[in-house]
Amino acid sequence: MSTNNNEQFAEVVKKIVINAPIEKVWNYVATAEGIGAWFMPNDMEPIEGKEFILQAGPWGNSACKVTEVNEPNRLSFEWGDQWLITFELIEVAAEQTEVTLIHAGWDEYKETEFGQSHSEVRARMSGGWDGLVQKLKTVVEE
Repeated sequence: MSTNNNEQFAEVVKKIVINAPIEKVWNYVATAEGIGAWFMPNDMEPIEGKEFILQAGPWGNSACKVTEVNEPNRLSFEWGDQWLITFELIEVAAEQTEVTLIHAGWDEYKETEFGQSHSEVRARMSGGWDGLVQKLKTVVEE
């Protein structure tokens, strides 16, 4: 049997450098309009404890809750009752920001709220995040 420490169930971590000041990048990871421009429609507000909905297309709506706001460096939210999404922003130059996206909460013994096993969803979502962080970079740099 595998454990949660094995790579298959480790956090999904994606890093990208965006050619924009940290405040601009923050607006794209910490506001409903910003997140909607590259990820999913939502009604998020960067207020700890604030509940919101991610409109996950064919999978329906997902209840979420903001768990940490440290503007402009860190924002976390619970996605459903199993996952934690974190954005970490570091200013690496005046017009460059490193973004680290962390998708935590994977467990080989759980299923998503949509009835799929974490093992089947994790690889797909890890690849999906690759495209999404690239889309974030494109949208912010426009």
